[in-house]
Amino acid sequence: MTKKMKLGIAGVVIIAVGALVATAAAKSGNKGTMVRIEGVEARDLVASVTASGQIGPRTKVDLSADITGRITRLAVKDGDLVAEGQFLLQIDPQQYEAQVQRAEAALANARAGLAQARANLLQAQRNFERQAEIRKTNADLVSAAELEQLETQLEVNQALVTAAEENVKQNEASLRDARWQLSRTMIYAPMAGRVTRLNVEAGETAIMGTLNRDAAILLTIADMSVLETKVKVDETDVSRINVGDSAIVQIDAFPDTTFIGRVVEISNSSVRGAAASTTDQAIDYEVTVRILNAPPETRPDFSSTAKIVTDIRSQVLSIPIIALTVRENEDLATTDAPPQAAARTTPQVGKRDVEGVFVVGADNTVTFRPVKVGIAGEKHFEVVDGLEAGTRIVAGTYQAIRELKDGQLVREQPATPTTGKTP
Repeated sequence: MTKKMKLGIAGVVIIAVGALVATAAAKSGNKGTMVRIEGVEARDLVASVTASGQIGPRTKVDLSADITGRITRLAVKDGDLVAEGQFLLQIDPQQYEAQVQRAEAALANARAGLAQARANLLQAQRNFERQAEIRKTNADLVSAAELEQLETQLEVNQALVTAAEENVKQNEASLRDARWQLSRTMIYAPMAGRVTRLNVEAGETAIMGTLNRDAAILLTIADMSVLETKVKVDETDVSRINVGDSAIVQIDAFPDTTFIGRVVEISNSSVRGAAASTTDQAIDYEVTVRILNAPPETRPDFSSTAKIVTDIRSQVLSIPIIALTVRENEDLATTDAPPQAAARTTPQVGKRDVEGVFVVGADNTVTFRPVKVGIAGEKHFEVVDGLEAGTRIVAGTYQAIRELKDGQLVREQPATPTTGKTP
């Protein structure tokens, strides 16, 4: 074999090996990134805000004592139904009965003093008038000094009557106060309802509510016919909630049942959560949801979760939430992006962050396309602009979407067998 033939054979071998390597490399490189692919389609979307809270009655009354004393009678127990005006308990009335008796005696004494002062005034009036008549007929019989003295006595008795009248008024007020104190020893139900909390027993001492309100609460009566749950909603979500919005309420005590609710109140003041400092405190607002079909077994302070529906869209184009991503691209933000998408961008140095999805082309390469989205359902965004029905987009995984670039080749992830359950 000549040298020229040997070189030719070697060249053919090298070319063949190179072709095999190139083919293997091409096959390896053309596999593409495995992704989940979905088509843009119309769906019914429900936007909602979910928050937790506790069940409570719309109307309740915490009863505390206006006086201090030992409880001598207790006519109810925890859980009892009571009618408006029903007797509940009594505080030892002995010292207050004694105060009433003392006040009655003092008032009687004051009235007797007033009667005596009025009699003295009448006598002084008659003496002055009699001596004045005598002096008119004969000035020598009654001197001017004697008449002046009688007039002074008359004025003094008038003042004594006024003082006695004021003394009677003071003692009448003392008697009213003593009787009011005595009436406070008997506590009656201010409304019909159920005793949902009973903090005292017969023989314990009730203290005045003005001294320590929490410690002074004797019992609580609640109207359990209308129940509400007060949930704390983050400041970023509360602006989307309106009075009248419907809600689905789950009560932990009834795990297999959901209940219908409606927003009846949104607080104007925030409820700040516990945090290390005022600068990083979470700011929440209290939203009250009335439960329309709560079971009679519901008790105060049951834990609950309310899913408040803020918006509904019927058969609108939608994409999976996971499909929406952000890319930094000056050209996309200024030329390719629709006006609505550009309005959602965040300015940066020389470039903009643009929201969009990766559209899968016929050759399985992807192209980033800006979109504008509307409301968010549980798993999907409403598409307002940027996509058409049937467009194939990358819908997962999150890791794959995060690393995708324009022009990158992808291949569709095989569908997993369904088990009959909705994912």
